This record gives sequence, structure tokens and C-alpha cells, in this order.
Amino acid sequence: MNDKGGSFQLEWHGDTVVIKAAADVESMSWDLIEQAAQVVLRPIDERETPMVVFDLSEVQYFGSVFLALLLRCHKHVKSRGGELVLCGPSAMAAELLRITALDTLWAIYDTCEDALRALEM
Repeated sequence: MNDKGGSFQLEWHGDTVVIKAAADVESMSWDLIEQAAQVVLRPIDERETPMVVFDLSEVQYFGSVFLALLLRCHKHVKSRGGELVLCGPSAMAAELLRITALDTLWAIYDTCEDALRALEM
């Protein structure tokens, strides 16, 4: 199932939703991120224990607005007993996650397949 929500594509892999961020999240304004958040959070609300992979493979860099969305999703998923992981960050995005210590909050995988396998365990 694909659900296009602006700069995000949602794909179901069993009970896990993969949220693929497009490159343009780098320049999204707060109001557009808020609209996208509604699309992204909807499938999380529909699951008892949501499992979420945020695929960053198309994103070279992102700022505080996108980080706020990731944190909001993380908090929402955790409050429902689920797990959120990241995959495919560019070198620059991985460095940003390291500098902000967010790499200690989320498991980060090289590929979507690795992330999906980890959530299946």
C-alpha cells in the first residue's frame, strides 16, 4: 500500500510501515511539516504496537523542522509501545544525528531491508 503525502511515501511491509522521506524535506516549512505529520501519524494510530522505519536514503541533509517531526513520531510510537528506527542516512545526515546525540535514541541501519529484519526479531 502506498500513500503519497507530499514529501513522504508510506509503504507497508507486513505490520511495519516504512516512511520514505523525499529530498525536499530539507526545505519544508513548519506548516508543511505539520500537514505531513498528519499523514505520517495516521498509520501509527491505526496500529496497537506500531513498528516504523523512517527511510532517509533520499535525504542529504535536514534541519530542525524535520528533526522535530522525527522526534514527534518517536514520542508517539513509544507511547503506544512501538519502535521507530532510521535507515539510509547520508554521511551528512548521519553526522547531524551524531552531533545532536540522536543516534543514541534511534537504531540506525544502512538499508531498509536491514531495518525491517531488525524489527521482525
